[in-house]
Amino acid sequence: MSHARSEYEDFKALAPDAYDAVMALGQAAAKAGIDKQLLELIKLRASQINGCAFCVQYHILQGERLGMSADKLNLVVVWREAPLFSARERAALAWTEALTLLPGGVSDEAYAEASAEFSEKELMYLTSAIASINVWNRFGAGYRWTPPARKPAPQAAAS
Repeated sequence: MSHARSEYEDFKALAPDAYDAVMALGQAAAKAGIDKQLLELIKLRASQINGCAFCVQYHILQGERLGMSADKLNLVVVWREAPLFSARERAALAWTEALTLLPGGVSDEAYAEASAEFSEKELMYLTSAIASINVWNRFGAGYRWTPPARKPAPQAAAS
């Protein structure tokens, strides 16, 4: 793979109004009270599907900052086979996949599963978060943004 065509920072500098619009859409679900860990799971899953290295790494790091287990973050790629996801998380991940992979539309089954776990309002905001990460993925994958580096753990003081 070749190097980045552009970087994340360039987006804000070159198209600040578009950047602000995508950022606002991405923040709406959390502001509406959707669980931040759940949002990181769906953002990570969509980013995996879309092949956006920047967003995969970014949402792994965000999940870690929110206290999510390494197991959960590592296994989101195979969430159907991993028993550690709740029914609500499974519904959100299935909804994410349905809205990210749109070859034949979204099935009634996917909608029924999601609407069984989320209120109408929650599902609308969850959908907005999925739409937002799919937009971010188009920029990150399209421009091959360099994934953010993991910051080294602080060294313990010698005694």
